[in-house]
Amino acid sequence: MLTKAYAAAVLGIGAVPVEIEVHTVASEDPRTRIVGLPDAAVKESIDRVRAALRNSLFSLKPLSVTVNLAPADLRKEGPVYDLPIALALLASAGVDELPLLREVPVLGELALGGTVRRVRGILPIVLALRARGFRAVAVPMENAGEAALVQGIDVWPVRDLRHAAELMSGRLQPEPATADLAALLAQDGTGEDFADVRGQAAARRAIEVAVSGGHNLLMIGSPGSGKTMLARRIPSILPPLTPDDALEVTAIHSVAGALKGSHVGRRPFRAPHHTISDAGLIGGGTHPVPGEVSLAHRGVLFLDELPEFRRNVLEVLRQPLEDGAVTIARTAGTLTFPSRFMLVAAMNPCPCGFAGDPKRTCRCTEPAIRRYRAKVSGPLLDRIDLHVEVPAVPFEDLSRQSPGESSAVIRERVLRVRALQAKRYADTPGIRCNADLPSGRLQELCPLEPAAEVVLRSAMNELALTARAYTRILRVARTIADMAGSDIIARAHLFEAIQYRALDRSMW
Repeated sequence: MLTKAYAAAVLGIGAVPVEIEVHTVASEDPRTRIVGLPDAAVKESIDRVRAALRNSLFSLKPLSVTVNLAPADLRKEGPVYDLPIALALLASAGVDELPLLREVPVLGELALGGTVRRVRGILPIVLALRARGFRAVAVPMENAGEAALVQGIDVWPVRDLRHAAELMSGRLQPEPATADLAALLAQDGTGEDFADVRGQAAARRAIEVAVSGGHNLLMIGSPGSGKTMLARRIPSILPPLTPDDALEVTAIHSVAGALKGSHVGRRPFRAPHHTISDAGLIGGGTHPVPGEVSLAHRGVLFLDELPEFRRNVLEVLRQPLEDGAVTIARTAGTLTFPSRFMLVAAMNPCPCGFAGDPKRTCRCTEPAIRRYRAKVSGPLLDRIDLHVEVPAVPFEDLSRQSPGESSAVIRERVLRVRALQAKRYADTPGIRCNADLPSGRLQELCPLEPAAEVVLRSAMNELALTARAYTRILRVARTIADMAGSDIIARAHLFEAIQYRALDRSMW
């Protein structure tokens, strides 16, 4: 007897519906075959299915079973097909009538006792099934909150195999899960507060400029000057995620198996260790999954001790920094993962960390300093908009009792500037802030007063800046002018933007 069920396969950060056909024939020599490009986890599913059926008190006579997963040319991975295969096997063997199996896709991994376990990639799967026209989907209880974020499709939480059979037979009325994403986002906090930071007025100003325009930032300073502390508070002044962005970010984390809870409610802050591989940073593997640059999408990627990262790892950042996406090609196909993030990096000025420190002596030789700095290539530095020096904090600032300016106050200013940019770029799809400003519109959107034009020409000639540096200086100057409420970029705005190219000025 032939029975059909439906599930889906994750592909990149999307999904493709999968039709599961189970054909059974009574046999004294029971055998099971799974066809349709299954991986090892899918091939092993039949052992989990048989044990779960027995432990759920379903009795099967000896059967020869063929399971086909269509489309046959798409590789099927993971244990997500356990539950639909088990239900289709029950129906095909005549143990139970499950008429809803043809209408409601089913997803979930089976424990040997019959419990349904959570699986990854549920959000993109439910989005794909809704797009295909399905009106309901059965998912593991642990995934129900995540799946319910998708509007327009009923989500049926499932506890175990017998519960799923009762739902698919129609004997048990489903209780669809619900979620209000906007309300959930409003409940999420903003994290660590800038009020904890003492001193560092210049660095705080540079961070506000960077966040206001979505610019990349590099902080250079001696050990203990507060670079990491400052970086970890950046998410607290970023604009809140919109519901659409939250869905996109949650889908990426779900596919990567990095989702904690039902959704991502705050902008991501990813801080990988410097021993990370290029595949871990950019994404990849035999069957590609998102890397840190995609997990940081719509948030912050923080690279502490930047020169300690392997050079080949840092160089793969060039494409995602320019394009906002990373493309991974493998034999099985080519996948593109979004990676529109704000890069924040921190480093010491030399191996010992005290080059240029007025109070502590640097022990490094000139060749050692050059080798250390050469670990960060010029092309990568060119893609970082602001280079900021973070000096050691004096005792007077550390001992001050009054807190610094809070994140809430800074965030209000950031939101005002971001709203101005959103209005400016309303007619340009894909452009949200000044960091995304296309070079073709620089002359139109970055008008300079005559004195500012003289300053820029002089800086380009004296500092031998590249065309990319020129573009990034104008973008940063545009942000500074927005913060000052000016339509035209004045001389003072441009001076501040050039000041943030510290490594260009020092001929790094």
